[in-house]
Amino acid sequence: MNDTPGWASPGSAPSDGQGAGVPRPSEPVDGSGPAGNWSPTQPPAGQWSPPSTPRNGPGAPPPAAGWGGGPQGPGWGQPPLAAKPGVIPLRPLGVGEILDGAVSTMRAHWRTVLGITLTVSVIAQIAIILVERFLLPEPAQLDPNATGSEALRQAADSAQSALFNSVPSLLITMAATLITTSVLTVVISRSVLGRPVTLSDAWAEARPRLPQLLGLTLLLALISAAIMTAGLLPGMLTGSAAGAGLVLIGFMAAFVVVIWLMVRFCLASPALMLERQSIITSMRRSAKLVRGAWWRTFGILALTALLTLIVAVIITIPFGIIALAVDGDGIGSALTDGSTDFGWPFLIVSGIGEVIISTITYPLSAGVMALLYIDQRIRREALDLELARAAGLPGYNTRS
Repeated sequence: MNDTPGWASPGSAPSDGQGAGVPRPSEPVDGSGPAGNWSPTQPPAGQWSPPSTPRNGPGAPPPAAGWGGGPQGPGWGQPPLAAKPGVIPLRPLGVGEILDGAVSTMRAHWRTVLGITLTVSVIAQIAIILVERFLLPEPAQLDPNATGSEALRQAADSAQSALFNSVPSLLITMAATLITTSVLTVVISRSVLGRPVTLSDAWAEARPRLPQLLGLTLLLALISAAIMTAGLLPGMLTGSAAGAGLVLIGFMAAFVVVIWLMVRFCLASPALMLERQSIITSMRRSAKLVRGAWWRTFGILALTALLTLIVAVIITIPFGIIALAVDGDGIGSALTDGSTDFGWPFLIVSGIGEVIISTITYPLSAGVMALLYIDQRIRREALDLELARAAGLPGYNTRS
């Protein structure tokens, strides 16, 4: 293991039946006792006796720190105190600790986090506004008086136009997400070890992995699109009344499969960044780490998505009201003829709101994903011991 963000190279994991490869703490710092033993001498087997002093009642000794509970340590069933060189304790994490670790990273490295997210968000939002304003055609208009086949045709044209117009913004957003995720993953890997990191250092570490990260993102998108097409195509080819029901069933089935696969491969991105693996190997690593913890992973990701949605709604509502207020002509035309051709005041104010949303949600999502990956490796592969060595904690060997 080294001191770079690539500390997370895969090693022998207890889940693979290779317990011999799991690192163990070195000899105590004070030199007492051989490494790996509690004491040079052990009591004879079967001769331990309970303390003579009663555990409860008058004269009982106060509870000691550690597993015994009490004011000096956690109680039974709670994890022991663990070293915390950075934003998380080096032990299996709870859901709250993963979320808190992501927020703590934003606070501890706010200059780096704000520098990358704000810069990328501003550039992406300007590009989206310019593309939507000057390059995309006007969206298809719906005639409220149309009925029958004409209404269906207009609805289909409107849906096709909306899908076509959303492609450029989706591509720009995907590129922005790739850049911020790659850099923030490096920042989080350093923050776990309690080490400072600058924006230039994080970018230098992340830049070589961007092509692979792009390939991984495109591959997952193609897999999702292929599954959705396979689910919708039979019903669409039927062309009868029963086809609509078949389309609905196919969509629901394909959606479930896509969600299952995306959760299964959700840790491929941090594995690719931190382990410097290939695309396929990163997907296999993610599948291995998520195995047996799919529902927990899904719950954490769903909670994160809910939190980001709440943040987006809280920010969007006031900025949307302000944007409509400063663009009277745009809202007037929207109410009279259904036009969505808003003016520059509306685009600028709403764009500022989108930048603020991205600046907050990008670090939260990237942080949760990276810390979830670290948590799964701690649970399966004793990564906490490797992290303790990388952080230079006393009592652990430092391997070159």
